This record gives sequence, structure tokens and C-alpha cells, in this order.
Amino acid sequence: MLVSTEIKDRIAYIKMQNGKHYNCLSEEMCLELIEAIKKSYSLKCVGIVIKAEVNRNVWSAGHDIKELPVDGSDPLAFNVPMEELLREVQDVPIPVIACVDGTVWGGACDLCLSCDMIVSSKDATFAITPAKIGIPYNASGLIHFINQLGMNKAREMFFLGTPIEAEDALNVGLINHVAEDAEALEKLLEEHFLAPLRRNSILSVSAIKRQFRILSRAATVISAENFERINYYRQKVYSGDDYKEGINSFLEKRPPQYKGKASDLD
Repeated sequence: MLVSTEIKDRIAYIKMQNGKHYNCLSEEMCLELIEAIKKSYSLKCVGIVIKAEVNRNVWSAGHDIKELPVDGSDPLAFNVPMEELLREVQDVPIPVIACVDGTVWGGACDLCLSCDMIVSSKDATFAITPAKIGIPYNASGLIHFINQLGMNKAREMFFLGTPIEAEDALNVGLINHVAEDAEALEKLLEEHFLAPLRRNSILSVSAIKRQFRILSRAATVISAENFERINYYRQKVYSGDDYKEGINSFLEKRPPQYKGKASDLD
């Protein structure tokens, strides 16, 4: 099992426990997380906390690069397990809190933002890295970051792919609170987040979460023409040579040699 679940006083603590592989969001990991979230809701929990077994200060390394397709198909298609996991976190009708005490990379950053709230230690960092691998991120993911961070900070994170520290993440609204260390993080999580959740009306909280989800979707309607344009741009990338080079260079542990030009999308 890559995921463990412990339920204490109506809170489900779901823990990624594949630290030796840096909790990569493999298909197996994503499916186990989805099942754990669904089970937690069915057992009448009032909240879910997602944690991780940290190895070498990595909370999660994000999407498992070894599982990315190289046959010209979309690496972030609607039905891939990681995309299904993000939707499950967003749609489950109880609050989900990411508790982070290490570095967060790629798709794991999107996982954290899909949660309703994020708490971290001061040493945590967050990076969204598709440009490092040559992956064209999908529109739903981009909109998610824009809604959370604003256009300029979202551009910075996606264009550069460099980590931002916890204090910066706090200042731009990516996370809710920062604790001094792991011990203080547990205390903050319990006293500031979980205790009020247990006291409050879960019926009210659930209705409000559902409304947040509906309203966030309603604010991001795009035209059919722009939808087709987005798909055209993305397909040109994931079917091209730079995408394959990004994956190969990662697996071969060498710097990528990208040859694509912006004008290739014209």
C-alpha cells in the first residue's frame, strides 16, 4: 500500500507513504488516494488531512515522469489518474487540508492547491515545473493557479519553474499558515483548523464548499474557439520533439537540449 488512512475524532489523516520514491503521483498512488478520500467521506468524516512520509525533505516529487506517454497522446488528458485525483480533492464535499513539511514539485503543487487549505512548515517550498520537462499544462490547471495566485504570480511559477519559499507562498495566498517547525505544524493544524471543523456544522461547511466549487467554475467559462485554440497549442507541444527530449533527459539525468521555437506554434 502506498497510502495509509487513520481516522481520529471524525478527521481522516491520509498519508502518502512511498518516501523512497519521493511520493511520486504514479497511477497507483493516485488511485489509492482517490479511494482513501471517497472512503473518508463515506465514513462521515468532517475533514481530511493529506500528509506525506518525507524523504530527503521531499513531500512529493509530483507526477511520475516514467509514466508519461511518449506516443503522442496527451499527458494530462481528462481521464488520467492524476487529473481524476485533483477533481476528487476539489469535489469531495468536506474540507481537505494539505499539511506540508518538505518540498513540493510539479503535479504535487497542483494537488496542494486543489485542497481547500494548506498549512506548512517554514522550510517548505512549492514549484510547478512542466516547462522543465516540456509538458504543456492543461487549461483547467492554469485556471486553477490563476484563481488562487493571480495572473502575475501564476506566470512566474509556470514560466520559471523555480521553487517559492513558504513565506512567499503565504504572502501571495498559496498557503494559509506557516509554522516554525514540524512540531509547531502539528499544533497549528489541530488548534487552528481541525478543532473548529469538529465544532462547526458540517452541513453548512459542505454546502459552502459546493458553492465555492460551482462559483469557481462559473467564473472561467471560455468560448469554443478559444478551447480549440488551447488544444491546438497543447497538441503541438506534447506531440513534438521537445516533450520527448524533456522526458528522456530527466530519465537519463542530464540537462535537456530543447530545440523548439515559440514560432512553431504560429
